[in-house]
Amino acid sequence: MLELRRLNKSYASGHPVLSELSYTFHAGEFVAIMGDSGVGKSTLLNLIAGLDHPDPGEAAPILVDGVPMAALDDDAATKLRRERMGFIFQAFHVLPHLTLLQNVALPLLLNGLSQERAAEMLAAVGLGGRDHDYPHQLSGGEMQRVAIARALVHRPALVLADEPTGNLDPDTAHSVLQLLRTEIRASGACTIMVTHSEAAAAMADRTLILTRAGLCEAPQLKRSRP
Repeated sequence: MLELRRLNKSYASGHPVLSELSYTFHAGEFVAIMGDSGVGKSTLLNLIAGLDHPDPGEAAPILVDGVPMAALDDDAATKLRRERMGFIFQAFHVLPHLTLLQNVALPLLLNGLSQERAAEMLAAVGLGGRDHDYPHQLSGGEMQRVAIARALVHRPALVLADEPTGNLDPDTAHSVLQLLRTEIRASGACTIMVTHSEAAAAMADRTLILTRAGLCEAPQLKRSRP
């Protein structure tokens, strides 16, 4: 589903952050990535999404469903992101001027799909009946639920989550991760979650540690509340 081939990325100063990174992620698996601050976890997600560009080198360092991201122009990359990817950010990025239903329906609208599933997803995340509320009426945990519903509503093949529980209390974080796990199981999406929390990572199928030497398997983590 997602293949990294000798991926390299340096900061503007020339300092390398990712070096010769290779790994394959498969459809339907939920993978957590941990690592020290500054090691490049969020940078890796941005590169996978095509929001940032790798250093010159390997001709096709990132392939999504066999499609080399480097071969796509801006319009084609935007289309692939819109149709095949879903994003869950630590800061939510829920649009304040749109209702909850409009926020969740946005990927459907942009992809020319029926918007009926938006209400179903709001109900699935425990916000049924609040279609016409606005984000300012929600708690942090509720806004994250809206962000999850929006990320999954168009049934993306790849879900990228950057510290999705970083701003949540432990009970809400546990609930949000259970919901995410259930929804990606149902959709069969490949999901990559960057997190600093061992408890959050334990909700994934497996955990990888990102270091300067690359990605390596972490010991199995005991599942508990984040």
